[in-house]
Amino acid sequence: MSPLITPSELSALTGATILDVRWKLGGPPGVDSYREGHIPGAVFCDLNADLAAPAGEGGRHPLPSAEHFQEAMRRLGVSGSRTVVVYDEADSTAAARAWWTLRHFGHPDVRVLDGGLRGWTAEGLPLAEGDQETAQGDFTADPGGMPVLDADQAAELAKDGVLLDARAAERYRGEVEPIDPVAGHIPGAVSAPTGENVDPSGRFHLPDFLRERFNTLGAVPGVRVGAYCGSGVTAAHEVLALDVAGIPAALYVGSWSNWVADPARPVATG
Repeated sequence: MSPLITPSELSALTGATILDVRWKLGGPPGVDSYREGHIPGAVFCDLNADLAAPAGEGGRHPLPSAEHFQEAMRRLGVSGSRTVVVYDEADSTAAARAWWTLRHFGHPDVRVLDGGLRGWTAEGLPLAEGDQETAQGDFTADPGGMPVLDADQAAELAKDGVLLDARAAERYRGEVEPIDPVAGHIPGAVSAPTGENVDPSGRFHLPDFLRERFNTLGAVPGVRVGAYCGSGVTAAHEVLALDVAGIPAALYVGSWSNWVADPARPVATG
């Protein structure tokens, strides 16, 4: 089953839990946009508070504990027996982090709204305003559903497999670094900006297109694949795109913000 769902498919779906995961690095808060208009029945999921632990040496968006994530998802009405649909503004960057985290903690049926809220409204589908009340869910968080990498494993994969760097190419090359204290990339990593996973509307390219893209970068059958970014958000989008293409991949959740927290780790540029 594809991890993606179209607006028309979602409009016909009954009994699903819908999470609005709109988020932008540096703001404004996504909850403000949510209250102005969201898919009817959707509840707001805060990426920083619900899908990550506090920033620190583990990175800017470390993996939350199972206990914290379980409490957050139950509060949002998530149950293991019900489909969960996640969406953001358009390109699924934030929604992919919700998809990946739910899958990692054992939810069996998570879908991403392809094209996000922009795709929903483009089809003339309705919006609701304000906050949405929801009944408590019964989701049980059981980690291990998706493969993860730590810094040492990411370094090994860059040598023995394919480690994709999901950030913009200029950040990979070390020409600019607007967030982290050190510019560059993990030695051996391959540049694969997530912006190339979607079309101008924010919808994912077709599976064959994505498969060819990742095959060209070395992600071919029999080769282990992983992804990282600045803090483990856009890299989840890379893992989602790889999943659409039929290519399994691990996520380095700490990503570059964790890598450069240790000055002994090597940095490559160019």
